[in-house]
Amino acid sequence: MDLKKIAVAGSLESSDILITIEPSDEKEIYIHLKSSVEKQFGKQIIKTIRETLIEIGVKKAVVRAVDKGALDCVIKARVQGAACRAAGIIEYKW
Repeated sequence: MDLKKIAVAGSLESSDILITIEPSDEKEIYIHLKSSVEKQFGKQIIKTIRETLIEIGVKKAVVRAVDKGALDCVIKARVQGAACRAAGIIEYKW
C-alpha cells in the first residue's frame, strides 16, 4: 500500500487512540507513541501498530499515536482506517 497524504483516524476519547499517518521518504515505519499506559503497554501498542501496517502492505510511514487506553482491536481498526485514507482507498476488502 502506497501512502499519498497525511490521514487521521480515531479520537482522544477514553478507550480510543488517535492515529496520524503520513508518507515517509525513509524505508522504515517510524512510530511515535504518547500513552497514559505507555509504561505497562507501550511495547504491545507499538507492536500492534507495526504488525497491522505490515499486514496491509505498508512498508514506510511515520505514525503518531496518542493512546487513551485502547484495546488491540481498536488500535488495529484505527491504523487500518488511517492507512486506507492516506492511500486514497475508498473500497475496503475486509
